[in-house]
Amino acid sequence: MNQAESTMEPSETGLSGDVTPASRSLVGRFGLFLSIAVVGGGLDLWSKAAVFRWRGLPTQSDIWWVWEPYFGIETAVNIGAVFGVGAGQGTFFAGMSVVAAIGIVVWLFWFRAAESLWLTVALGMVGGGIIGNLYDRLGFWWQTGYPDQWRSGVRDWILWRINEQWTWPNFNIADSLLVVGAGMLLYQSFFPGQFAGPAVGDDGQADQQTT
Repeated sequence: MNQAESTMEPSETGLSGDVTPASRSLVGRFGLFLSIAVVGGGLDLWSKAAVFRWRGLPTQSDIWWVWEPYFGIETAVNIGAVFGVGAGQGTFFAGMSVVAAIGIVVWLFWFRAAESLWLTVALGMVGGGIIGNLYDRLGFWWQTGYPDQWRSGVRDWILWRINEQWTWPNFNIADSLLVVGAGMLLYQSFFPGQFAGPAVGDDGQADQQTT
């Protein structure tokens, strides 16, 4: 055995338990994903509680206009999904939300999509939207005396319209997060690789891009 072999560090042989740069990168991306999801979901839940406490239940208060007649605050409860489709199927939508959340985590950290910062941010926003609306779907906000159909309904409060004939269904911050996150994913699908993370080799180092 020569001197070079005898002085080889354990980390160079792959026998060390040290975390590789690639795995450290994914840990950092997990922290980013979780932060976006938790902050986004928390902001949605706080805003819904605050607005419903201020304006009351649907029909209890008139529209509070921020920019009349285009943008205002009006409480509503959506017992369906997007645009009210699937009314009364709250349990089904809650189950689909859980499946989607699991799929997001698997895609990001098992299939390593989190190597892309763009995908990490996009799916973090989707995760925040899932957290906010799933809370409502599970009926945690519902109280005795509320209509029973609201038990799996989602609280909405943002009103946007062009005129009375062209009014967007009321929505919330969670819906906004879902739409922006989905838009980022759609953009990525049209321009694949534009926001991809660097390829990581077996040594944990970023491979050099070839042209």
